Amino acid sequence: MIRHLENKNMGKSNLGWLKSSFHFSFAEYFNIDNMHFGPLRVLNDDLIEAGKGFDTHPHENMEIVTYIVSGELTHGDSMGNKRTLSRGNMQYMSAGTGVYHSEHNLSDEMLRLLQIWIIPDKQGLKPQYGDFEFNFDDRKNKFLHMVSSMEGKAAIKINQDVNMYTLFLEEGKEIEFKVEAGRQVYLVQIEGNSIINNIKVNEKDAMEIIEEDISIKSKTDSHFILIEMRK
Repeated sequence: MIRHLENKNMGKSNLGWLKSSFHFSFAEYFNIDNMHFGPLRVLNDDLIEAGKGFDTHPHENMEIVTYIVSGELTHGDSMGNKRTLSRGNMQYMSAGTGVYHSEHNLSDEMLRLLQIWIIPDKQGLKPQYGDFEFNFDDRKNKFLHMVSSMEGKAAIKINQDVNMYTLFLEEGKEIEFKVEAGRQVYLVQIEGNSIINNIKVNEKDAMEIIEEDISIKSKTDSHFILIEMRK
């Protein structure tokens, strides 16, 4: 089963310094029929103006992954971590029993990021922070496995049976991704345009794919994130 989700139909917010597309119910956008996809609870595509950001605020009992599309993100938290990450890199925070953090764009350019929240497999876990700087070329025309469960082999591990992959597919290239029985994928076309299982997919669109293999052909240079999980 495949469902194409066009960006124009997603929840939207414009606070001036922050422009967001909400893939699922979040903040002022609420749709009782669009609360989550499996354990994937939040996926926000955020544009943050230079010098702006999210001041210190709390989270608990959520696995939070941030993927930087362009620009620079500076993270700080109550565990003493402070890091700045750029395009193609990822940070992870297990909020667990509770943590305070801030996320800012301290550069002179626009910051675009994907904010991804995963419901953990257990409540009350010890808070943790981690990040990883990936070589961007490692996702060119092939899937780069960035996130796995604690039992998996990815560089970043979270407390849920979820795998995250990125892909940068050059114009005209084709690739396939196998979806096993009992598994499903939430796919985001971050940049560019492509044909996915014979469906035209534009920049910022998404697809829900359940127990069906994926065939991607890029119409332009295309950038994706795939979140693979239990059904």
